Amino acid sequence: MNIDFGNVLTAMVTPFDQDLTVNYSEARKLARYLVDSGSDGLVVAGTTGESPTLSREEKIELFRVVVEEVGGKAVVVAGTGGNSTSETIELTLAAQEVGVDGVMLVAPYYNKPSQEGIFQHFKTVAENTGLPILLYNIPGRTSVNILPETMARLARIENIVAVKEASGSMDQVSELRRILPDRFDIYSGDDSLTLPILALGGKGVISVASHLMGNSLKEMVNAFSSGNTTLATEIHLKLLPLFKALFITTNPVPIKAALNMSGWQVGRPRLPLVEASAEEKEKIYQVLGNLKLV
Repeated sequence: MNIDFGNVLTAMVTPFDQDLTVNYSEARKLARYLVDSGSDGLVVAGTTGESPTLSREEKIELFRVVVEEVGGKAVVVAGTGGNSTSETIELTLAAQEVGVDGVMLVAPYYNKPSQEGIFQHFKTVAENTGLPILLYNIPGRTSVNILPETMARLARIENIVAVKEASGSMDQVSELRRILPDRFDIYSGDDSLTLPILALGGKGVISVASHLMGNSLKEMVNAFSSGNTTLATEIHLKLLPLFKALFITTNPVPIKAALNMSGWQVGRPRLPLVEASAEEKEKIYQVLGNLKLV
């Protein structure tokens, strides 16, 4: 299956109104802005989009409005993963019907499946959809790590085409690139590790910082790809304080604060997440100020 998700995708936040209902009009505006400022694609209703507290109906409507707004101009990837295989299939089929370009499936969380269980989960979902699948490995949130050997088995399934790798282990990324076929793309799941992962054969990043500095991230990836590693490193080091500030507390709390400071109306996160503290907001504001984003 030939699908190019691009190099820089934004893990898009879900805007909320004051009463914490989904602000679909702001979601449309944000999607359009992101595509106009460096994003090749958008991941909708992922962790950054507060998927754990969105209803099935809210997710499907988000998929619909984003496809309507930027479909054909950028790749729209729906976050449809969960820890119930049957529910994952149902949401994936609903996203497929809406017209998304692909789905992102996180490793099943909380129920702690074995490597065989992880394989069977993803295999079963893949057999029930024709959409290209991007896997998401984030052991810090799921308590399970998709091991390279399991990923290699999954890569033999035609419509499983890429992974968002957020284990934080460069050895694991190295092993993935060593044993996976060339057609299988590896994306950084951490902004600050994008450049190292590019050096290990990664394709790009599924980014939080691209909400604010999408063009710079795209420039960094393009510079590295064209052999200008000096420029790529300069951009990485310039953006490093932002990468760190956006993870001073649980994502997406900092990026929502940063976007609100930058003039967007994305609202506060839904419980059990709470707004950034005054001290955290001050740190975020300082970094934004240094980058002339406020």
